[in-house]
Amino acid sequence: MSDSSSECLYFETPGPQNTEKTLKLAAKRAKSLSIKDIVVASTTGDTGIKAAEFFKGYNLIVVTHSTGFREPDFQELPAEKREEIEKKGAKVLTCQHAFGGVGRAVRKKLGTYELEEIVAYVLRTFGEGMKVAVEITLMAADAGLIRTDQEAIAIAGTGKGADTALVVRPPNAQTFFDLEIREILCKPRVLK
Repeated sequence: MSDSSSECLYFETPGPQNTEKTLKLAAKRAKSLSIKDIVVASTTGDTGIKAAEFFKGYNLIVVTHSTGFREPDFQELPAEKREEIEKKGAKVLTCQHAFGGVGRAVRKKLGTYELEEIVAYVLRTFGEGMKVAVEITLMAADAGLIRTDQEAIAIAGTGKGADTALVVRPPNAQTFFDLEIREILCKPRVLK
């Protein structure tokens, strides 16, 4: 039987100094709830490597920026770090961002926001990590790497590192409003 109560830890400031504590909290909660699916955002691979050490034996999905996010044809996750993450037993997912893509192209070309970017802005009112944590669960579910009928833990951050962790029941992107954020394990109190 799992523990149905959980506290939320509020970090005074966002950033990578919270990564280890965030991973520890997420690992503890995953164990208490018997959650096997863990989704972690990692741009350069550092957080992904750390997560792979914390979540051995779990279905760990490390989600990167899409190729071309910063500049055409460039992948920010170096090949050697991708290989290290995979050697540690995690899967690496590189695909189009759930709250980006064609909508972002419309904004850049025509100067108007599309629906998915508006949703992203709303989620950012809870912090950048909250937006990213929700987005990566959609991406992992759409890729078939996590199930939509089971809880998962999503871990993300503000800029670098990890400072936000959630227990979620993820949907696919086309059923976004079935998303359930069941617990907020930690997040920054100050968002910028």
